[in-house]
Amino acid sequence: MRWSAHAPGVLRHVKNADGSPFVQGRYVTGFTNKEEEGVGLTNVVPFLVEDELISQGAIFSRVKDWGVHTVVDGQLITGQNPGSSGEAAETLLTALNHPKVKTA
Repeated sequence: MRWSAHAPGVLRHVKNADGSPFVQGRYVTGFTNKEEEGVGLTNVVPFLVEDELISQGAIFSRVKDWGVHTVVDGQLITGQNPGSSGEAAETLLTALNHPKVKTA
């Protein structure tokens, strides 16, 4: 499960229709640089999630190291670290069970 905190890193490859980064201007979280350092992988992983998302214009949110933290920006739900997996899953289930109704 430790790698689940790196999942938001996949967003670095996602672009909007106009070619801009999907995360640009969006609120997100993911494994922080300090958490990566804490597990001794800063120089092992191919990129740091926090740095990568910030470099693409994301508004990166974090709490204390290993704190439970989930960020919701529209339909985008991200969790900071493995400890956030449960909260992120509950947030997703709530969103799926209570979809916002769009009106024309």
